[in-house]
Amino acid sequence: MGETLALTEAVYYILLALLQPLHGYGIMQKVAQMSGGRVRLAAGTLYGALNNLCGKGWIEELPGEAGSRKKEYRITPAGRAVAQAELQRLQELAANGAALLGGAE
Repeated sequence: MGETLALTEAVYYILLALLQPLHGYGIMQKVAQMSGGRVRLAAGTLYGALNNLCGKGWIEELPGEAGSRKKEYRITPAGRAVAQAELQRLQELAANGAALLGGAE
């Protein structure tokens, strides 16, 4: 992971939500809860992101019960590393802003 990635807020929250296995609706609820309702994922947006994140190897689909349409996902070690790198990037942004703005309102 040599390149610096800037994740969208939605993708970052999806990765955080999947620190514990969840299905799609659970991810939507967890993201809304973590963001204080500011980030609300539409089903189409969520499932497009899940497919993309699976393709990158950042999350994985868990084996489901036979006959069940409900899919559960979880973060992979690679996804955890990406989320950690994003946390560090955001902390640097906040620290630089605080240093330059001096906490002024």
